Amino acid sequence: MTDNASSPCTLPWFARPDARAWRCEPAPTEVRVFHASLPGYAPTPLTELPSLASEMGVARVFVKDESRRLGLPAFKALGASWAVHRTLAERAANGGEQGPVTLVTATDGNHGRAVARMAHRVGQRAHVFVPQGVHPQAVAAIVAEQAEVTEVAGSYDEAVRLAAEAAAAPDAVLIQDTAWPGYEQIPGWIVEGYSTLCAEIDEQLRAERVVEGPDLVSVPVGVGSLAQAVVTHYRSRPSGHAPALLSVEPEAAPCVLESLLLGAPVSVTTRETSMAGLNCGTPSSIAWPHLRGGLDAAVAVTDADSARAAGDLAAAGVSSGPCGAAALAGLRAALTGVGAEERRTALELGPTSVVVLLSTEGTAANPHSSH
Repeated sequence: MTDNASSPCTLPWFARPDARAWRCEPAPTEVRVFHASLPGYAPTPLTELPSLASEMGVARVFVKDESRRLGLPAFKALGASWAVHRTLAERAANGGEQGPVTLVTATDGNHGRAVARMAHRVGQRAHVFVPQGVHPQAVAAIVAEQAEVTEVAGSYDEAVRLAAEAAAAPDAVLIQDTAWPGYEQIPGWIVEGYSTLCAEIDEQLRAERVVEGPDLVSVPVGVGSLAQAVVTHYRSRPSGHAPALLSVEPEAAPCVLESLLLGAPVSVTTRETSMAGLNCGTPSSIAWPHLRGGLDAAVAVTDADSARAAGDLAAAGVSSGPCGAAALAGLRAALTGVGAEERRTALELGPTSVVVLLSTEGTAANPHSSH
């Protein structure tokens, strides 16, 4: 294992040489079938950007563009729709109350909006807790989905705590995209929902004659749920080509990076960042084993790194907010600058490599937000 703690001269970086040998169980195949049945479902674009491939010294770079997903500007609808579906089905099967139920969640924007949208679609109520610092347009977008919104004078972690308290009511259920001991089933369904994104990438790369799949996937990380889904997808294959998996966080909120460096999940004190949807202080309890075992590397980037990446993606025709652009910012941090050759070697990247960046949000409706 190699790792580097943050210092004025050292990139905030972690690498694990044996991650590609780690294995886990796959996501259920019925998730993709469910999503395909939803009104408005279509695979999101996988856009090739040759200019980035040239800059990074690899053969091909593709961006999975999640700026339009099931009518919303982020990938979050995949997890929210599957979790709401499973939650209500389980409630009915267990003889739960047949009257209206309130779906409660905490969010920095897009997850809460997705839960509110799905609640309205199935005739239920939504109550969304929003932490301090969320852009007013993101709050307004949640209100527009006919949800009750409670603004919290505190961090995302505090909003999660208050949402969990509110969901203790008999006619309420928590639909949260982070897990902790005692609350893991529904976050697990959310992670399963994200598997559709990875299945689409497989099909789209085959159409691009990339038969073996990518050599590196770069994924933005908040509490780690999307990264858990990505690790699950690529580490559940019994044999064959295994890509390197790179997680990217804000330097203001590097809870996964710090946990990996310490070898155990820890909470960090977060600071303000334009990557508000990644501004999370504690890794999800169900994500942690997958992140610890299956991530090849983790890096933290600055708001300026993300802003530059968002501008570059926009120039190439890809709408990406600060959180989505973190995937490119992290790739650039890993493959350029002081120590780049060592990091490139750790990721096993060369001039024939294929890279996929997960741009998790667009810029249109939820500025500065993804979680």
